[in-house]
Amino acid sequence: MSRRLRLTLLILGGLALAVVLAAVIAVYLLLQPERFTRMLQTQARAAGLELNLASPASPTLFPRPALDLNGITLNAEGANVPILLAARGQLALPWHTLFGGPTVISQLQIESPRVDLDALQEWLSGLPAQPAGTPPNIPRIDTGVSISRGSLVRGNEVLLDNVSLEAGSLVSGQPFPLSLSATTAANTPLRLRLSATPRIEGNALQLDNITLHLSQGSAMTLALTGTAHWHGAADAAASLAGKLDQADAGQYDISLTLTPANQGSPLLLALKLDGPGNHADLRLPPLALAHWWSQLGDEQAPQLAVPPISGHAEIAKVEIGGISIEGLAVQAGDDVPAAAGTSAAPARTAADEQPSGQK
Repeated sequence: MSRRLRLTLLILGGLALAVVLAAVIAVYLLLQPERFTRMLQTQARAAGLELNLASPASPTLFPRPALDLNGITLNAEGANVPILLAARGQLALPWHTLFGGPTVISQLQIESPRVDLDALQEWLSGLPAQPAGTPPNIPRIDTGVSISRGSLVRGNEVLLDNVSLEAGSLVSGQPFPLSLSATTAANTPLRLRLSATPRIEGNALQLDNITLHLSQGSAMTLALTGTAHWHGAADAAASLAGKLDQADAGQYDISLTLTPANQGSPLLLALKLDGPGNHADLRLPPLALAHWWSQLGDEQAPQLAVPPISGHAEIAKVEIGGISIEGLAVQAGDDVPAAAGTSAAPARTAADEQPSGQK
């Protein structure tokens, strides 16, 4: 190889190296990883959360501008058990953000997140109550979310595994899609598809054209359509109706009506089910029912009463956790008939449970 050719190659190599170094420097200067890390940690602190990364965020320009996040930990302030652990995440950014535009994230991707339900509930219960009469702040969410290989746990118990979620942005007047798939602890596949058109007017959120499709393997399929409205706290309303298909039982008409809380009544969900062998007309206070449910696994909680449900149900057959009950009739609430020799039945109690099958 001639001296002139070697010199030319050295010059070209030096230029290529300079271009690469300049590109790396430009990426850091344009993306400014510290700016986005601080933004995320500030937003987390505003919600009473602590966000930590195992290593500083690293930027990339191809195939699109993004920041890679490694070793993500999210926990409530002062808590020892993390709400979320994730191996890796990525923040996709629009090009205009790189050139001095607003600090905007176009999509959040999270790989292998582990969400602890107990830690999440503890954080939610510790949030300060919203002052009465204060309208909610309805957010506009421009960020799409993508989750892969996730899990939902309670302590060391896996509730859902192989969780994948894809969600669009929440922008007034534009369709909002959401799809989720997972497997239960019994290795049964779950799939959820939801679409709706949100309309944000002031401090109210209206969801029109709701379409919900939920399936549990080949055994059960639920399809609902309707509308919903939320104006903060328990000021929520919804009306959904559709079909419930059970492979071994048949098809049922089902309707759900949510009425907002007022000075005399809590937030209330009315459930009606009508089909072969099964009929139900129940009223359930979701918040009280969620509190009752959360105490099921607490050995230190006081002895549980019956669920806070009123209404009646006639179930030909029900299977729960390997237990099979046939011919079950339930009537609960204020309208339970009084037993012989008594003047009235106590409120919020269950009566007339008549299982006539086998366990």
